[in-house]
Amino acid sequence: MGETFAVKILSRATGKKVREGEIVFIEPDYILTHDNSAAIIGKFESTVPGGRIKYPGRIAIVLDHVIPAASSKHAAGHKKVREFVREQGITNFFDIGAGVCHQVMPEMGLVKPGSIVVGSDSHTCTYGAFNCFATGIDRTEAAGIWITGRTWFKVPETIDIELTGAFNAGVSAKDLILTIVGDVGAGGANYMAVEFNGPAVGGLRISDRMTIANMGIEMGAKIAAFPANIMTSKYYEALDMKITDAVWSDHDAEYVRTLEYDLEEIIPVLACPHQVDNVVPVKEMAGMKIDQIFLGTCTNGRVEDLKTAADILRGQKIHSGVRMLVAPASREEYLKAMKMGILQDLVRAGAVVLPPGCGPCLGAHQGALAPGEKCLSTANRNFKGRMGEKEAEIYLSSPETAAVSALTGKIGDPSEVLK
Repeated sequence: MGETFAVKILSRATGKKVREGEIVFIEPDYILTHDNSAAIIGKFESTVPGGRIKYPGRIAIVLDHVIPAASSKHAAGHKKVREFVREQGITNFFDIGAGVCHQVMPEMGLVKPGSIVVGSDSHTCTYGAFNCFATGIDRTEAAGIWITGRTWFKVPETIDIELTGAFNAGVSAKDLILTIVGDVGAGGANYMAVEFNGPAVGGLRISDRMTIANMGIEMGAKIAAFPANIMTSKYYEALDMKITDAVWSDHDAEYVRTLEYDLEEIIPVLACPHQVDNVVPVKEMAGMKIDQIFLGTCTNGRVEDLKTAADILRGQKIHSGVRMLVAPASREEYLKAMKMGILQDLVRAGAVVLPPGCGPCLGAHQGALAPGEKCLSTANRNFKGRMGEKEAEIYLSSPETAAVSALTGKIGDPSEVLK
């Protein structure tokens, strides 16, 4: 019987053949932390006072969650991180403005096919788009890896998702992953690996794969991964890097479950409050008034997403009853969008462009909602209170749905508008 991606990559990391369900100890290639580094530093220093990080070259820290600092408390946390970075000689440090950590890591070449990356953020699974075994960890575990250089995993079982066909107009990768999460359920893939296979994978852009892999955690998956192919090679060629360690499952690998999706049958959908798996067709909610639209985040803040919205809004005006916030995923994506005239189109339409970062997604600052308001967001979570107000409602959508809805101030079906 053949082996899955997870089994293969963990076998290589341990230097022996491993089995599903086995506990293995490995040294990750990189460990990512962000603004929560300040709290992790506290755990590190209380455990090993005056200690040194074992592998400073494997540490990456990105300040992205509350940038610029929204209060003196946040500023003090950022200052603590900057001082620690200098003391420990951490070279992979990206200060405010670099962008969301999950966009910055691959841009900087710190995520590579066949590598293992852990991060103190649940959406670290995004890097599965690059054929990486990537997963989130908590702050205590992050401090432990800073000290020891290693961590442990239980080798996960794997769900196979087979993709065929191509998207129709007005439908995109966000609709696909929301549909999958709705089908599988919020805990349907708990501690499992999810592989994306099938002929349609070859037609998915890197940005599409990142959107899909990013939301693997929303069904409980340990990792969500794609095979390396020509799209992957072109991405790394642009970084002047070669792919040498890509890994993928055998053709006869054994899966606990196989799901099949024809992209031609995917329709625009929404995740309704207050769970990501509460998924319904957009047409069922069409006409519902919304107060705010948020385009961006590590899920849909890349130039492809911004261009999709700009193409719909160009030459038109956002409805006066709705405000639209746009947060590019990184400085690089921001600059690309500027060069292409995308940001100009969005601003002329009435959108407000925020610094490249997490912005309103976590509800800490920039675009918090008022009681009773409804937000249509291209982010990855719609939990109660997620955007700073427990009495507000968050609906998750694709960039297409967000842009079409911005024109009327009410939820609209992009498949009807973009035929």
